[in-house]
Amino acid sequence: MIVASGVELRAGARLLLAEASFQVAEGDRIGLVGRNGAGKTTLAKVLSGNGQPAAGTIRRTGSVGYLPQDPRTGDLDVLALDRVLSARGLDEVREAMRKAEAQMSDPDRNVAERAIRRYGNLSDRLAVLGGYAAEAQAASLAASLGLPDRVLHQPLRTLSGGQRRRIELARILFGDSQTLLLDEPTNHLDADSIVWLRDHLKNYRGGLIVISHDVDLIEQVVNKVFYLDANRSTLDIYNVGWKAYLTQREADERRRRRERANAERQATALQAQADKMRAKATKARAAQNMQRRAERLLAGVEAERASDRVAKLRFPVPVPCGRTPLTATGLSKSYGSLEVFTDVDLAIDRGSRVVVLGLNGAGKTTLLRILAGVEKPDTGNVTPGHGLRLGYYAQEHETLDTERTVLENMRTAAPELADSEQRRVLGSFLFSGDDVDKPVGVLSGGEKTRLALALLVVSGANVLLLDEPTNNLDPASREEILAALVGFQGAIVLVTHDEGAVDALSPERVIVLPEGTEDAWSEDFADLVALA
Repeated sequence: MIVASGVELRAGARLLLAEASFQVAEGDRIGLVGRNGAGKTTLAKVLSGNGQPAAGTIRRTGSVGYLPQDPRTGDLDVLALDRVLSARGLDEVREAMRKAEAQMSDPDRNVAERAIRRYGNLSDRLAVLGGYAAEAQAASLAASLGLPDRVLHQPLRTLSGGQRRRIELARILFGDSQTLLLDEPTNHLDADSIVWLRDHLKNYRGGLIVISHDVDLIEQVVNKVFYLDANRSTLDIYNVGWKAYLTQREADERRRRRERANAERQATALQAQADKMRAKATKARAAQNMQRRAERLLAGVEAERASDRVAKLRFPVPVPCGRTPLTATGLSKSYGSLEVFTDVDLAIDRGSRVVVLGLNGAGKTTLLRILAGVEKPDTGNVTPGHGLRLGYYAQEHETLDTERTVLENMRTAAPELADSEQRRVLGSFLFSGDDVDKPVGVLSGGEKTRLALALLVVSGANVLLLDEPTNNLDPASREEILAALVGFQGAIVLVTHDEGAVDALSPERVIVLPEGTEDAWSEDFADLVALA
């Protein structure tokens, strides 16, 4: 259980949440909703113990499993299976067993005998911890999330970003914690894995808070909704499911409007009467009391909810370029003995729309990183055409400098722009006032997405390489960004699980990995998008 009392959250000087009190009990399946930047990720982080509130207290009883929006997996040389098993401490026993096994063949008989005894003791300990059954359970969880057994026996560094994200989700679920805090758990999941996760969470018996822009998951899983209102800095608690919440919230808004209108009407009448009475010295005190009553009336009702702000995105006309600004021939990439893809050829024509498809681990992100010059291919070449200017959006936001502020990142990306123009662009992406001085490392996933897209806008790129650009975005921001991409006059190479994004882009060609097959787009490929 988690009990929060009088919790206040701030991002710098900006108030995110004022004096919220609530609890997360066994059987509560809570959807935490609100626009990007409202403070959902900050609240989840604080509830997990990975951050501190500006005021108030949080009491936790029992174990808490926390999946952050941008998980960092630590030692990338660790095997994927060991990372999952680490949720119960089984990875340390397995590592000790591997070391003992290696020493069992030592030519020194004493060393070998000690290793044999140690291996036996460790094996017994693993059995007591349910280790062998636990390994099967971990593998089953991973398979349900689209991770085959071969992936579990690879080091994390050989996995794609999507695969590492799934490993982290498997680890949190395997930990069997009494309370789960999941921040965008469906990111990088294919359609089958999302269906499995919905069913798994519906049957979860502990306490759950889930942040997700997957409306189907929220609708089917949650039995309570916490709405974090960025305009009022309050947490509205609805002890109902998703559909009933939508109805009740709309009713609450209508009630606020009625109460506000009635209070304003009465306050206006009182103020008019007070103004008349002020003209007579004998009634000055009565007029003052009437004015106070009017002020109390207005102070006693909640302000009408302002509409959530949405990022305003418009790409400028890209710089001129040749007919084929980007080509690649014979691209191959392997990580150790793991072959990702071989002999991939492509040519990106001016203004073209290309979608890259393939199952998780097929090398989609790796291909974009190679095209962007972030990573080198094992074989083959990437050749820039006349006038090429690349813009690269990375799904892990690694193009952002997390140690520097929002404004400093903008200054690096567009040093030729005046300070006022840099701030104007950031303002159109909802970074205004003190927000531009926040370190990028403290931003939510949605805020990082907005900043990365802002940097693309000022790049003047004529070829955009986009890796899951709609992840972490609220529906309104997603629609704005898709509309801007539709109007972009340059070329786009897109990697996404978002079927709506592909529909909006209306691609002309598709590249299917790991085969590297290039073909004209047809609706026959549409089913592969959600499965990719």
